[in-house]
Amino acid sequence: MSARKERTHADHLSGASLFDLLNLDDDENCSNDVDEDTPSASAKRKLASFLSESGNQLCADCGSPDPKWVSANLGAFVCIKCSGVHRSLGVHISKILSVNLDEWSEEDVDNVIKLGGNTAVNLKYEDSIPKNHRKPQPDSSIDDRTDFIKRKYVMQQFLNPEEQLSCPFIPAAIHCSSTGLNSVVEKKYLNSMRMHNFSQAFLNARKRKDAEQKPAKKSNSTAGMVEFVGMIKVNVVSGTNLAVRDVRSSDPYVMLSLGNQSMKTRVIKNNLNPVWNEKLMFSIPSDIPPLKVNVFDKDKFSTDDFMGEAEIDIRPLVSAAKAFENGNANGPSKQLEKIDEGKDKNTLVNDGMITAAEGKIKQDIALKLQNVESGELQIEIECVALTQ
Repeated sequence: MSARKERTHADHLSGASLFDLLNLDDDENCSNDVDEDTPSASAKRKLASFLSESGNQLCADCGSPDPKWVSANLGAFVCIKCSGVHRSLGVHISKILSVNLDEWSEEDVDNVIKLGGNTAVNLKYEDSIPKNHRKPQPDSSIDDRTDFIKRKYVMQQFLNPEEQLSCPFIPAAIHCSSTGLNSVVEKKYLNSMRMHNFSQAFLNARKRKDAEQKPAKKSNSTAGMVEFVGMIKVNVVSGTNLAVRDVRSSDPYVMLSLGNQSMKTRVIKNNLNPVWNEKLMFSIPSDIPPLKVNVFDKDKFSTDDFMGEAEIDIRPLVSAAKAFENGNANGPSKQLEKIDEGKDKNTLVNDGMITAAEGKIKQDIALKLQNVESGELQIEIECVALTQ
């Protein structure tokens, strides 16, 4: 049966024109592309399904519809404006990822689902909001969002007081001994933990009482108290001829900063020409500060060694993105702006081009590091619309 099918297929091909053969090849390639299901695509479908549940269709912090960002360690889906505040808290408090733009693994999505989504997050962190303290609305100012989000997740002023008084987990080591010393150790341990929990509950109660009696003071710090005009996705591609900071090589990593936001790549050991290919996401403040780049050599037993620095002016990229959004630049691929290298002696932009291709506004930069004997970085920057 199979031999007959192969002969039939061969006879069909022998009578086909070159045009037919090319089309057949394209059809087979397209079929293969459709059938291919990457783990990342499968994970994103699972995440999208979880996002479609009723509790997750509104921002956990202000109630804006259709949130596209998630705090991976808190499990809260938030809007673009609240995500900027979360980012300013630091990844140890809230690690913000894009539902659509970031890569997701099955494990990452399962961890978010285990946290329960917005309903579970708000049951925990908004249990006891003072009567005079209003939750932000979709049109609330950035100051109101920042104040509420810090109280909610950093100071944890709205937790259930009884949660602070619950008895902690008792290590199994306390129960494994048959000597009389075991009961003494257990008693001391429980007494100390009870005192700690009572004192923590008292402090939280005082904070809630203060919040009820006093209006929230506006901080003098500007951290997080800024409006955002968009996002940039920075792909740290590679380094070339980096400086030696150990005996013969270095263990380099890159630190990027935009305003009050800072993120770093992984460390690549013993390599002067490292390839990171690592994507980092930043919110763009309305005053559009420069993107600061620092390279360091990782040391275990001393301060990390400096390996160069530079700054990138991202204002032309943002301007080009705005022009493209307003329909001033059309076509599948177009040079939007040519950058004058004299504007910034630190950067050497490939062909001086900011390009628009497939709806994406990108800039490829070969960055010459400053205040160091040698070293260049290859960086790709993409401006992301607030709607994504």
